[in-house]
Amino acid sequence: MANRLATATSPYLLQHAGNPVDWWPWSDEAFEEARRRDVPVLISVGYAACHWCHVMAHESFEDESIARQVNAAFVAIKVDREERPDVDAVYMTATQAMTGQGGWPMTVFATPEGEPFFCGTYYPKANFARLLDSVATVWRDQRDDIVEQGAAVVEAVGGAQLVGGPTTPISASLLDAAALHLAKDHDQTYGGFGGAPKFPPHMNLLFLLRRHQRTGAAEGLEIVRHTAERMARGGIYDQLAGGFARYAVDTTWTVPHFEKMLYDNALLLRVYTQLWRLTGDPLARRIADETAEFLLRDLATPTGGLASALDADTEGAEGLTYAWTPAQLTAALGEEDGAWAADLFRVTAEGTFEHGSSVLILARDLDDLSEAPARPGLKADAGREADSVAAQTVARWRNVRGRLLAARAERPQPARDDKVVASWNGLAITALVEHAALLDSPASRAAAVGIAEVLADRHIVDGRLRRVSRDGTVGDPVGVLEDYGAVAEAFCAVHQLTGDGRWLTAAGQILDVALAHFGTGQGGFYDTADDAERLVTRPADPTDNATPSGLAAICAGLVAYAALTGDTRYREAADAALETVGPLIGSHPRFAGYSATVAEAVLAGPYEIAIATDNPNDPLLATAYRHAPPGTVIVAGPPDKPGVPLLAQRPLIDGRSSAYVCRGFVCDRPATTPAELEARLTS
Repeated sequence: MANRLATATSPYLLQHAGNPVDWWPWSDEAFEEARRRDVPVLISVGYAACHWCHVMAHESFEDESIARQVNAAFVAIKVDREERPDVDAVYMTATQAMTGQGGWPMTVFATPEGEPFFCGTYYPKANFARLLDSVATVWRDQRDDIVEQGAAVVEAVGGAQLVGGPTTPISASLLDAAALHLAKDHDQTYGGFGGAPKFPPHMNLLFLLRRHQRTGAAEGLEIVRHTAERMARGGIYDQLAGGFARYAVDTTWTVPHFEKMLYDNALLLRVYTQLWRLTGDPLARRIADETAEFLLRDLATPTGGLASALDADTEGAEGLTYAWTPAQLTAALGEEDGAWAADLFRVTAEGTFEHGSSVLILARDLDDLSEAPARPGLKADAGREADSVAAQTVARWRNVRGRLLAARAERPQPARDDKVVASWNGLAITALVEHAALLDSPASRAAAVGIAEVLADRHIVDGRLRRVSRDGTVGDPVGVLEDYGAVAEAFCAVHQLTGDGRWLTAAGQILDVALAHFGTGQGGFYDTADDAERLVTRPADPTDNATPSGLAAICAGLVAYAALTGDTRYREAADAALETVGPLIGSHPRFAGYSATVAEAVLAGPYEIAIATDNPNDPLLATAYRHAPPGTVIVAGPPDKPGVPLLAQRPLIDGRSSAYVCRGFVCDRPATTPAELEARLTS
């Protein structure tokens, strides 16, 4: 019976392949079996890196007595939310409607038609056993009531989707209102928005960075700088190996939920790269470089593409790999360096985590020391001495980090969910392209192109996107809207980086499928295609969650493609879709950060910069990258290069490299020097 999960591509499903529960994968056959047996369906939704999913698995799904209850009275279906976000979205909406909250593991009881009638999240074993008995009894004795309740839930959550609702055009005043809401929600002490648990607000930070560049508003930039520094120096950031955890359980960013997700780190790589671009902050540059290194070192898979996540748990214990006591620091570093590290990383006898251990935080700002200018006002000898002390401190910090990382490598390590998710890899490609272009990283450049090759060659099947692959084999789940959007945006980014027309063509093909199969007919988009598997409702959620909403992602791809090709149909589709989410941007921007980010590009133009040059390292290109307005598309190459529409009829001026700065394909006089181009972009 457990062999039904043995051939799954999902590591999460494979974790349950040996359970005594008679699991089925999500399939028509499972619901047919429920109808044949005349029993309800238990739908359990989670993901491989989820701590409480592991807890419920160990407590209940590995327990023989619980398994007997489940197998006797239900058909049990196990779903990986990362592999089937459409299924997750439908039942999460129902769970939130019934309980007022959601989360994973998600536990749903449904009719054999898939209509949910009781929803919840994690249940301890004793509670779960009682719940199973109660649901089985109610199904037997009060069937009509349950069926009626399930139908009512489906009607309620179906009507909650924002299809055909009010619209608001994108405007400067709308984005001003969004920024004002965010400023009111900003935690002025610790950064971020709201209270615990506190998630990295990467999409809102991207919006505020773009708005600052468009408007010069200082408050938004300060919110980003404050939040970025607090996160980077907190326990949510891995102070030894780089990379961010999914969230902090407190308001101070001290103790994380230790799983590391690809999508968070991809989006945060963009934040820190763009923050460095606008400010030159050495901390922002270091975190960008280390986050890129983390992606390529710890998430790269042998068959190409980036893995989804590192687990929250190690051998069943959360944080086992990452937490330290003073004695452990001393054992790794010796007395003197151990005491120094304990002070630097705030490791105390009391601890900040479990069993007297501490999560490492960076208690002092050492990045400024690493790039400190000469101290004005100091005598020469005093200045040299101060610089020498700073250099020694930074060198000691780097040495200690390396030795602690080597010691940590001897500990048990968290498991890795190595499935390749199309949309998350698309987000990573876009981030790596920006990092490569702005910080001149050959490794990020090569990785961006290599991952794009994987998506193009493996995940596009018969012209349609597949969502996941693993070990070089593409899975069955079809792509949802966020996959089409994130991959199209990524292919547009790789086109700009390489000047290869293949990527622009591929982006257009993906967007054409999205326009043909996902549109609502009223300006917006559904999250699933019109020919995808029919669920009890068709999700169309415009709100960001841990990743950009499908609507925001597809708008990003449409705007970039329109700017690169001059085809206004794609821009018109993006404008109409953004209007459907306009009310959300203005009133609840924390849930529409990526839509607001795209809207900033729309308000800015976006600009199109075509650099006609025979020099792939032309200084005009570096100037364009550093000073381009929000959402600008940039290409460089010989005039009239095939496959690159922006270079058509863009000659060299007097034999010199020339930058054409355009907005809505209306262009200024070409700039032929970096200073002239910078002035054009910053005026």
